[in-house]
Amino acid sequence: MVKIRLKRMGAHKKPFYRIVVADSRSPRDGRFIEEIGYYDPMKTPADVKIDEEKAKKWLSTGAQPTDTVRSLFKKNGVI
Repeated sequence: MVKIRLKRMGAHKKPFYRIVVADSRSPRDGRFIEEIGYYDPMKTPADVKIDEEKAKKWLSTGAQPTDTVRSLFKKNGVI
């Protein structure tokens, strides 16, 4: 099963996330299929950039977003 989820990056106590499409069996920060955006919760307001075309393509092929990614998609008008 393919999931759209967050990949954690950044330093200790300074998280930065990339929004990636990955196989559900691969580890959180492991192998991924494609990167479709990023999310920086440390800035105010949080900095989010999503490639809408790629996101919609993956959603149409059956990729399941995690709860957090789904809420980011809703706030940015992808879903």
